[in-house]
Amino acid sequence: MQASPTPGSTSTPTYSARAERAPRRRLRGRLGALSATAALLAGLTTSLTGVADAADNPYERGPAPTNASIEAARGSYAVSQTTVARTSGFGGGTVYYPTSTSDGTFGAVAISPGFTASQSAVSWLGPRLASQGFVVITIDTLSTLDQPAARGDQLLAALDYLTQTSSVRTRIDSTRLGVMGHSMGGGGSLEASKDRPSLQASVPLTPWNTDKTWPEVQTPTLIIGADGDTVAPVSSHAEPFYTSLPSALDRAYLELNGATHSAPTSSNTTVAKYSISWLKRFIDNDTRYEQFLCPLPAASTTIEEYRGNCPHTG
Repeated sequence: MQASPTPGSTSTPTYSARAERAPRRRLRGRLGALSATAALLAGLTTSLTGVADAADNPYERGPAPTNASIEAARGSYAVSQTTVARTSGFGGGTVYYPTSTSDGTFGAVAISPGFTASQSAVSWLGPRLASQGFVVITIDTLSTLDQPAARGDQLLAALDYLTQTSSVRTRIDSTRLGVMGHSMGGGGSLEASKDRPSLQASVPLTPWNTDKTWPEVQTPTLIIGADGDTVAPVSSHAEPFYTSLPSALDRAYLELNGATHSAPTSSNTTVAKYSISWLKRFIDNDTRYEQFLCPLPAASTTIEEYRGNCPHTG
């Protein structure tokens, strides 16, 4: 029989009381171990999810973008440049590239000037885009009088040069390429996209071309026009180019407000912001830039109108 303690006195619990508590302690220990295991598994799951996310988007380059970062005159990468001599495929040019190699390879973009112009007309885009994480070549054409089809061929020749024989070829992922161009160079970027469907992005800038319909194009295309353009009026160039693109294609039309045909030939924040976002979104598959393209940008002091499909499917 168990003895009862005297009222008011202290008493050491008997064996029977200790025996009742032991299973509880063991249960608490097991629950604690289970909680620790659950926490460990949760941590591993989070870690593995992060790895999976990174694997889903292996082409991201640079920090998470903000309005300030894509509107800035320079991005996060230091840039070097090298001159390219005239070749049989195009008239030479300048290559701009991120100096660092720690992030691996980069996508590449070739840019053509317009009728009678040299690469100096589009040279501001070289370091601007390269500092955001691209290898960029601004080209001279074989003749300043070359028409859009010839400019398209030369854009493709410049990309082939970059990826096959240039001094920076090891810095480039040859599966991630795009084209841009101003005026007839913009018309040339449509020609290049038609001829090489594997291109990842195209950005014609106030484009000019006698061909008004582009149903063959399979490259995600952002066309930038200007409301005051009298050389390539949007009503007969940029707008019909855009509307003729396949409706299922990732496409957009940006019309600059209060701008002329030459707007893309000097530093322009709106041109840069949306060109960078488009190239990042489709060359780098970087969905962090989707926020600047969808929902569609609203009309503003610099944007007359913006059309496109959202969300993007590519």
